[in-house]
Amino acid sequence: ELLERVKKGGGENAILRHTQRNKKVFVRERLRLLLDHADFLELSPLAGLDMPYGDVPAAGCLTGIGRICGVWCVFIASDATVKGGTIYPIGVKKQLRAQEIAMENRLLSVHLVDSGGAFLPLQSELFPDKLHGGRIFYNEAIMSAMGIPQVAVVCGSCVAGGAYVPTMAEESVIIDKIGTLFLAGPPLVKAATGEDVSPEDLGGARLHSQVSGCSDHFAPSEEEAYECIRNVVSTLNCEPVPEQDREPDSPLYSPEELLGLAPLGYSCTLPVKLVLSRLVDGSRFQEFKATYGTTLVTGFGHVEGHLVGIVANNGELAHDAALKGSHFVQLCGQRGIPILFLQNTAPQPAGPASISQAEAHSNRLKAQASMMAAVACAAVPKITIVIGGCFGSDSYIMCGRSFSPNFLFLWPNARVGLVDSQHFPTVPPAGEWTGEELELKQLKANAFKLVQFSALSRLEEESSAFYSSARLWDDGIILPQDTRKV
Repeated sequence: ELLERVKKGGGENAILRHTQRNKKVFVRERLRLLLDHADFLELSPLAGLDMPYGDVPAAGCLTGIGRICGVWCVFIASDATVKGGTIYPIGVKKQLRAQEIAMENRLLSVHLVDSGGAFLPLQSELFPDKLHGGRIFYNEAIMSAMGIPQVAVVCGSCVAGGAYVPTMAEESVIIDKIGTLFLAGPPLVKAATGEDVSPEDLGGARLHSQVSGCSDHFAPSEEEAYECIRNVVSTLNCEPVPEQDREPDSPLYSPEELLGLAPLGYSCTLPVKLVLSRLVDGSRFQEFKATYGTTLVTGFGHVEGHLVGIVANNGELAHDAALKGSHFVQLCGQRGIPILFLQNTAPQPAGPASISQAEAHSNRLKAQASMMAAVACAAVPKITIVIGGCFGSDSYIMCGRSFSPNFLFLWPNARVGLVDSQHFPTVPPAGEWTGEELELKQLKANAFKLVQFSALSRLEEESSAFYSSARLWDDGIILPQDTRKV
């Protein structure tokens, strides 16, 4: 339901105003005209969900991965139906993440710019810091130096910071009567100088194509602009992705059944091999150390024809399991095999109560630290999917966000938190008390219960997949049955 809501941008009225009054093409239709296939991987579609300064999606832009002329690309497309494409802090974060993906994977970057620039009332969250708005332009310069092509279409208003994006691109197209490019629009010119000037005269397509030279290509219509960009891509000397010779084998068990296997409880009682048998090609899985450290499942398989190493939680990450994980991750690093992590971490066990338990606890921590180091240092692509709970230090060991996986996705049922709300500390016992002392203790216990209830409610809310995805702590919530494709 939320994804369908997101696809409507700023809502039906805003889309009608955009397409009928302003004679523009809706952003998702623009992508259909530009990309080889309407089917693309949209990144973090729920970014900005229920955040204090906006509706769905507050980001005001779409980011994703698709193909143009057979070449994989990252696209960043303004959605002007959401507050005129105005850039909010979450929108900056979303654009920076897309650029990070482009740099990591050396992917062509395509900008469809239709933006009113930064939302000035939030300038302290948009402008001054290292990873704020200016970083977008810094990244453009770095990507250019790395030889990563960037192209842009001015398909609407490009004001202030939005004007730098197309002018820093290698090639840009501007659309007649629709695209405009200036640091400050006609109202600010009027306020500053008293001069009346039209958007076309100040920064329209003909001005920038014939006079300033800011744009490299003039397009009479949107459709011709996207055809022009496709022609530009064909001259970039980028290797198109070869088509697969044959279709990969489907799993023996339907991926649709993953809907029924998505854990609703987070104690790792679900055997993870039930999930793997619906993810890997032909349900073929070459397990590594199958009978050792069985609370972690490791092994090799193919997903959509691609060989991957799989590391999947199957219970508490005990000493033997962590040692096995460390060994397997190092193997993948040596062989140059990408790693797929499936997270469903068990809640943290209680602290040691005896010397022998303390020794065992210490040994487990050492083994976990070894695996943590192996995961951090493995120089291969890493993709993490949270299929259930993701709690505490197990998040780091299983390549959570802070360990920089190339991509991190969540199933809708995922929970991400330092602790599981079901294992939150309970109210301490009142003890043996009488009279006023008992009454005072009961008052304190009741107060503690209220605080605990408030903390639990907040923990429950902040641990949800939707809270995480709204803040761009991941690359998006995906439906379990779509996992193979994603």
